[in-house]
Amino acid sequence: MAKQLPAWFVSILFSMPIFVQAADGPWNQWRGPDRDDLSTETGLLQEWPAGGPEKVWEFKDCGIGYAGPAIVGSRLYILGSRDGEEFLLCVDTTNGEEVWASPLGEEFENSWGNGPRATPAIEGEFVYAVGAEGRLSCFCIEDGSEVWSVTMQDLGGSPPKWGYSESPIIHEEKILYTPGGEQGAIVALDKATGSLIWQTKELTDEAHYSSIMIKEHGGKTMGVQLMVNELVGFDVDNGEVLWTVPWPGRVAVVPSPVFWQDCVYVTSGYGAGCTLVRVSEDFSAEVVYPSKLMSNHHGGVILFNDHIYGYSDSKGWACQDIATGDKVWLERKELDKGAIAYADGRFYCLGEDTGDLALIEASPEGWVEHGRFTLEPQSELRKPRGRIWTHPVIADGRLYLRDQELLYCYDVRAE
Repeated sequence: MAKQLPAWFVSILFSMPIFVQAADGPWNQWRGPDRDDLSTETGLLQEWPAGGPEKVWEFKDCGIGYAGPAIVGSRLYILGSRDGEEFLLCVDTTNGEEVWASPLGEEFENSWGNGPRATPAIEGEFVYAVGAEGRLSCFCIEDGSEVWSVTMQDLGGSPPKWGYSESPIIHEEKILYTPGGEQGAIVALDKATGSLIWQTKELTDEAHYSSIMIKEHGGKTMGVQLMVNELVGFDVDNGEVLWTVPWPGRVAVVPSPVFWQDCVYVTSGYGAGCTLVRVSEDFSAEVVYPSKLMSNHHGGVILFNDHIYGYSDSKGWACQDIATGDKVWLERKELDKGAIAYADGRFYCLGEDTGDLALIEASPEGWVEHGRFTLEPQSELRKPRGRIWTHPVIADGRLYLRDQELLYCYDVRAE
């Protein structure tokens, strides 16, 4: 269970002056402040020069893994494994130099690639991180000292085939996560101590890889999680299950749910497809449509101006009308399968096989490209079955990319 701290210590710790606020942003958790991969950055390059934007720095000791960065102030927090141990790393964004590294647990090993997968979450002076074996820890962001830790095994879970990959989410005094298992698939922990607040005993799916989303709905704070067998909505305050819809998850269920109006949109790979579910004010849920148009593996999808964008397995890069599920456009040839991010009217599309990054218009009119470059150098430590799977991040006029132990920073500001 979580390491217990004296009450007097917790009181002092959480009343200390704030080192840096999450509001300072700009990318304090998985997929950004709203967990939607929509950056609010403006004044960015609308066309890239030949060879791409200027590389500001390259950090060569990020460690093995696929975790993405969280960025607050002038510091970047990311996970990687070194010499058989996983670490939470803090990097200075001004120069790409390491500030501190804190151990997070034994390295997860897998034929597709070792090491951690999840993006840390930052609030106030604390950063919360999950290793691939399932150790969730709270650290002080100033020096990396550990405040508490708990394992998913303590909560009845066990690492899924490709390791714990869900990125934690914080709401008020709680941190939410999905250990999976018979004791209850979803938990809320006290963010100050790591102690258990509630556990959803009626949900017993094994852990997969999707990350929880939160929305105010019907007078409640509703959490939504896509699991291998069902899409579920629950009350964040007490863990009460509000609604469920069956989901045909296969092999690996990864992308985060997407909110649109009074609906939830979900997709996953291996032919599962996508679904739009309407949730009423009394928390009854009905399927608006199922579709096979979008079947997103793990590169993520983005909702922008009532359209869903992302890569659909076997079909290519796609734009879908979220209201109807209809195809708007497909592009099969311009770029290989990969991840997507958004900033300032442009999508940043990263090919997982080639390391090509294409800048395209965020438009339902079609694939209109405004520059591309190839990530160089690329890791020589990546396992043969692995690819470039870390999602792009755009924050404070910088573009961040990762290929295993290599972390790159590019200047994408227009001036």
